[in-house]
Amino acid sequence: MLAIRLEKELEERIAELARAPRGNKSTVVGEAVLRYLEDQEDIALARRAKKAGGRAKSIAEVRKQLGLDR
Repeated sequence: MLAIRLEKELEERIAELARAPRGNKSTVVGEAVLRYLEDQEDIALARRAKKAGGRAKSIAEVRKQLGLDR
């Protein structure tokens, strides 16, 4: 369990989202934290690949490699 303090405005924005079909404030915050962590992990992977001399691929190359374009 984690307890955090938020500015009133941020808490109100979270409460507003929680009124939608998302469920509750814990669900909204949990989803936001998960997305943030996934983004940070992606950034770290990209930095490691760049540092190791990795080459960027175009979206067309990635789609072909994944078999999405035939």
